[in-house]
Amino acid sequence: MTDSDFLDPLDAFGQLARIKFNETDVDGVLHQIATLAKRTVPGATEVSVTLVREKGPHTAAFTGEMAVELDETQYQRGHGPCLDAAESGETLLLADMRREIRWPELARRALEIGCHSSLSIGLPVHEQTTGGLNIYGGRAHAFDDDAIGLAQAFSGYAAVALANAHLYDTTAALAMQMQRAMETRAVIEQAKGIIMADRRCGADEAFHLLTKLSQDTNRKLRDIAAILVAQAAERRPGKR
Repeated sequence: MTDSDFLDPLDAFGQLARIKFNETDVDGVLHQIATLAKRTVPGATEVSVTLVREKGPHTAAFTGEMAVELDETQYQRGHGPCLDAAESGETLLLADMRREIRWPELARRALEIGCHSSLSIGLPVHEQTTGGLNIYGGRAHAFDDDAIGLAQAFSGYAAVALANAHLYDTTAALAMQMQRAMETRAVIEQAKGIIMADRRCGADEAFHLLTKLSQDTNRKLRDIAAILVAQAAERRPGKR
């Protein structure tokens, strides 16, 4: 990566703050976080984002195969800085893989593929999910105190962006469910009105007949109601 590829931190933070959630999704936000982190944190060679859910950890976004390989190495063994950072919310620095004694298997694999240092920072997402921002360096001691502080600040902005993306998705999904519920209720009420007119019965009896038809045909109540409404529309005078 050349000097021209690096971003001013304020520019990176601004891009995270200006994400338009109606134009992307959580996966898109995660990809942007990884890409911006690589261009913002000095010493970064590759970056990944680990998410830990009930089913276990996985790499949700990455900038290169080195990051995926080292993430997977930790997942397979069930321990490592990316998992510990995700669980604790702390920042874990592996300054020199040649001297790393806490995670020797990870260090050995890292050296094999050209990674000589790493930085993992806890990344809170929401109640059911924790995460970690993993930054891998191609040389030993790639991350000084300034780089670590910048990475921690970046992680804070990234956490806000992820929380907002999750909230937007949840709100949009709820709005869609409410819209569908309103549409379902409307078509059922129309079907009830048709039955009441045909059978000259009350609303309760009409609904009972509608639910019985749904049970007898093993079809959803809304689908039965939609069929009745469509059939009534076909019978309207002047309909060809």
